[in-house]
Parts: sequence; C-alpha cells; structure tokens
Amino acid sequence: MENQDWIYSETVKEHFLNPRNYLMGDESAFDYDAVGQVGNPVCGDQMRMYIKVTDGKISDIRWKTYGCASAIASTSALSELAKGKTLDEALKIDAEAIDDYLGKLPKHKFHCSVLGHDALREAIEKYRTSQPGSAKS
Repeated sequence: MENQDWIYSETVKEHFLNPRNYLMGDESAFDYDAVGQVGNPVCGDQMRMYIKVTDGKISDIRWKTYGCASAIASTSALSELAKGKTLDEALKIDAEAIDDYLGKLPKHKFHCSVLGHDALREAIEKYRTSQPGSAKS
C-alpha cells in the first residue's frame, strides 16, 4: 500500500534518488568543453548539460537539473547513455531511447526526456562551433 502513490518505474526511482554524473557545486570545478541549457516555461524545468570531449567522444558529462523526479531521472539516464559515445552517437540518443531506458515515464512526463536530449544537442552544437576550423568559429 505504501507505494501506491509512486507512478514511476524502479529505474526512474533509482536515477531520481541516486542520480549519476550530477554536477555538485560550482561549474568551474568541472573542466568542460561546452554546455547546453534548455528550459520549459510551462513546467518550469531547466537543464544544463556539460560535456568534456576527448578524441571525438564524450569522455565525461555532468549536469544540473531543476525540476521534478522525471526531469532528474531522465537527465541522469541520458548522462549514462551518452558517456563514452562519439558526438554523432550521442545525438542519436533521443527522448524515446531515454524513456525506454527508464522503463517508460508517465505520458504527461515524457517532455522531461525531450529536454535532456535538447540540452545535450545544444552542448554538442556549441562544442562543434567552438573548434578551430569549424564553419562558425
């Protein structure tokens, strides 16, 4: 009876209560190459995704999320899925992949997985445009 109010999968619960790759404290303590930030004005969730890129792969990733359990769990899951991937591989981790990894979010919380994907995409785009020889540098 005590779990009747919890509408999330055990994986969501685990990532919410024990988030992976969460950036505690000051961002300057993490040596990142780019950051992406997105927000949803409707629900108030905000996410920042910090990436460190080595040899074309995401060698480290940290994040900060201000939002609900779904937002925190989605960002945690995404950080686990993206670490070690090439930038192109990481871009292919879409909201559906995050949702599947978490064992499905409630329909009204699916937008949380979209936000994480958007924050990562923005960080990768910023990284790419900051590199010498890029078309926009």
